[in-house]
Amino acid sequence: MGRSESQIYTPPKHIVSAATIVLNEDKEILLIRGPKRGWEMPGGQVEEGESLSDAAIRETKEESGIDITDLIFCGIFQNVKKSICNSLFLAKPVGGKLTTSPESLEVGFYPIEQALEMVTVGNFRQRIEYCLDENTHPFYIKF
Repeated sequence: MGRSESQIYTPPKHIVSAATIVLNEDKEILLIRGPKRGWEMPGGQVEEGESLSDAAIRETKEESGIDITDLIFCGIFQNVKKSICNSLFLAKPVGGKLTTSPESLEVGFYPIEQALEMVTVGNFRQRIEYCLDENTHPFYIKF
């Protein structure tokens, strides 16, 4: 007997992710150092049945140990070739404790200028800059 269509796993055609630019009272940005891409903002894939903002909150907690609030939607960066849509939010820390994970070898808050120099992968620096500039909100950048 053959397998029914409901039993065959089909990988998603698109990936939807959510990331946060977390700014503390001292205007420092929360960054994580991942094992593959180096320094970046916390974020990751949205799970089935999860909202973009809930994914941003969960991923920030999982990767940094920090609880966030006051999420403001900033915009979307879409990697057309790889079919990835990354939604970006600004947020404030409200608790938790800086904690590393398998996805974050180091975590910390860094002054904005220093943080921008630390982020070197792809257009991640540009993503942070767009989120910090409210005049660009909401943005849609495709590449």
